[in-house]
Amino acid sequence: MARLRDCLPRLMVTIRSLLFWSLVYCYCGLCASIHLLKLLWSIGKGPAQTFRRVTREHPPACMNDPSLGTHCYVRIKDSGLRFHYVAAGERGKPLMLLLHGFPEFWYSWRYQLREFKSEYRVVALDLRGYGETDAPSHRDNYKLDCLITDIKDILDSLGYSKCVLIGHDWGGMIAWLIAICYPEMVMKLVVINFPHPNVFTEYILQHPAQLFKSSYYYFFQIPRFPEFMFSINDFKALKHLFTSQSTGIGRKGCRLTTEDLEAYIYVFSQPGALSGPINHYRNIFSCLPLKHHMVTTPTLLLWGEKDAFMEVEMAEVTKIYVKNYFRLTILSEASHWLQQDQPDIVNKLIWTFLKEETRKKD
Repeated sequence: MARLRDCLPRLMVTIRSLLFWSLVYCYCGLCASIHLLKLLWSIGKGPAQTFRRVTREHPPACMNDPSLGTHCYVRIKDSGLRFHYVAAGERGKPLMLLLHGFPEFWYSWRYQLREFKSEYRVVALDLRGYGETDAPSHRDNYKLDCLITDIKDILDSLGYSKCVLIGHDWGGMIAWLIAICYPEMVMKLVVINFPHPNVFTEYILQHPAQLFKSSYYYFFQIPRFPEFMFSINDFKALKHLFTSQSTGIGRKGCRLTTEDLEAYIYVFSQPGALSGPINHYRNIFSCLPLKHHMVTTPTLLLWGEKDAFMEVEMAEVTKIYVKNYFRLTILSEASHWLQQDQPDIVNKLIWTFLKEETRKKD
């Protein structure tokens, strides 16, 4: 009987793990089936249009706008990867490091590059696998440990020991993890539309609505097919994310111009450009939940209430994981693409947070 009691906790962990992975793979299959039906429907309506793809050899002019900063590269010694970033502001000023989400790249921070360069050395990074940054081919090269180490190594290579760290969406996930693993590197943390990672993993298993909104996490576990689906109809799915009424920037927001949208399509239409970004998601279920999860850095969490991918309730729960000053601001008319949707308000909130004294909670 005593041996049975000793084995029971391990048995329960095994059962929970089996249930979890059964859920993951079943939902992967369901998502794949839905997208396959969409593909067949598109082919039935117009096969030529479905497989049409415009070749884009040159970036739009907005990507080389000198007011946004200077295009730079840094090669990391240990990994050997070359990272691309755009930097604005004088060298030697405090570092503000910006981490984009999916499907984005450095350009999603254009409003912040212009705004904060007066007092910071602002660096908008292309994450591993994105844009002009090197993209390892194997999915194991995109584990969360690798992504965290990238940011640490980039800080070292830029000659900084700490920074103001700002992340949106998947970049917000990485920003949380940096603050957890390397708190001494983060002076202040700003996360936009992504909850604490543990909140996300717990909430998604308990709330079917969030499971549905996060269906792309499961769809991305399938090899090659997600990349193909993004590319059909000349990247219609990518355009839809930013411009549709359900997922795009709202009517009251700063909508993407034709040139802005073309910048996104140019970056992700390059050969193999989608595999790296999607590979970020192909390791997530083996890395969460976290063993160490408390954040000890002063934190600002900004949230667009009209986010089509993340339920706002997760933002409220996040505060229990921050053992320091924590402020949550929810913008009622804003979308998931918050720093592009409401840049003036976002920039003002960040300035206020950066300039105020923050006291650690008892």
